Amino acid sequence: MKETERIKKLFEDLYDGDPWIDINLVGTLGKLSATKASRKLTPEMNSIWEIVNHLIQWRENVLLRIQGTVIKTPSHNYFTPVASTTAAAWKKTLERLEASQQSWLDYLERLNTGSLNKIYPGNNMTYYEHIQGILQHDAYHLGQIVLLLKATG
Repeated sequence: MKETERIKKLFEDLYDGDPWIDINLVGTLGKLSATKASRKLTPEMNSIWEIVNHLIQWRENVLLRIQGTVIKTPSHNYFTPVASTTAAAWKKTLERLEASQQSWLDYLERLNTGSLNKIYPGNNMTYYEHIQGILQHDAYHLGQIVLLLKATG
């Protein structure tokens, strides 16, 4: 199996498969209502919805980086308030997450293994490090989401 195929499987497992951590994004987020996703434990904490938006923005950011676009991370680090907390808006957020997943899978399908060693000029990290980093980022925030779900009931 090529390295790009292994990476693609990691993306698939973490998104809606059977990853090593035993939970996935779709299984965790798919059962949430907009009300629950927008709930905050305290005003200064992020809601699950804000975390999901942050996760999507970083997925899009890193994909652009490894396609050659140099991006400056905004000072808010993609943590912004949710404008509309309706069920329809939550559904659109989940659709954006799904679209980001499909974009990653499409990219990985075409990725030449040799490109993994390319350096992104914004931070001198390899494309491989960026790809592994976004997988770690997704898993980290999925853990936060699970803890918030337990805390908010």
